[in-house]
Amino acid sequence: MSTRREIGQTELADQLRALGVEAGGILLVHTSFRAVRPVEGGPAGLIAALRDALGPEGTLVMPSWTEDDETPFDPAATRASADLGIVADTFWRMPGVQRSRHEFAFAAAGPRAAEIVRDPLPLPPHRPESPAGRVHELDGQVLLLGVQHSEDTTLHVAEVIAGVPYRTPKSITTLRDGVATRIDYGENDHCCLRFALADEWLRTRGLQREGTVGHAPARLARSRDIVAVALDHLRHDPLIFLHDTAEGCEECDEARASIRS
Repeated sequence: MSTRREIGQTELADQLRALGVEAGGILLVHTSFRAVRPVEGGPAGLIAALRDALGPEGTLVMPSWTEDDETPFDPAATRASADLGIVADTFWRMPGVQRSRHEFAFAAAGPRAAEIVRDPLPLPPHRPESPAGRVHELDGQVLLLGVQHSEDTTLHVAEVIAGVPYRTPKSITTLRDGVATRIDYGENDHCCLRFALADEWLRTRGLQREGTVGHAPARLARSRDIVAVALDHLRHDPLIFLHDTAEGCEECDEARASIRS
């Protein structure tokens, strides 16, 4: 049985630069550490390599939202949702990292961090006035490390900008004047598996860099490019990211039902 070689932080940073991560840029990262490992220093070592590749003028951003819709969010204590992985849950806890003060939080470190996480509770969660929206506004890059476009929140930003007609009913509990308050809202939510279409859209136009970082497949593209190619397709078919009703996807069927209601 073969054993994976541990990858050092310097080698990781070199791989990130070779992929196209820009020194001094803004980088939104979605990652599965299970796919990347083993690396020197574990999750913290991967974060150090990401920051090394970005340099002191670069800003690193990761999702950091809660999985608990019933309890008000505490940016200093609420763990990141388990499905975001150990790297995201490690990152927000590090010294100098800033975190949004709302339930749909992102965390960021670097010169543009405060600008990216400053907005109040965004509804829907990925509107332009949200951390993922700010990365788009600031012409940042998006790195999918060991994950696919199904984890790419920037495509949700494109959906909001396009004005897709589906809004699945959701609720969140937040603090309003110190009182736990339930807020009902509609979110452009679905299973997200058809976000994989973005791979071919970006590749065809030469807008996606692909390679290996650690032991994981990596995809890198500009946030503005991801949004632009998605908008091109959403204008022709606003439901392109939803499975057809014949495919039996409950989440996409719920999104379709929200249009009729």
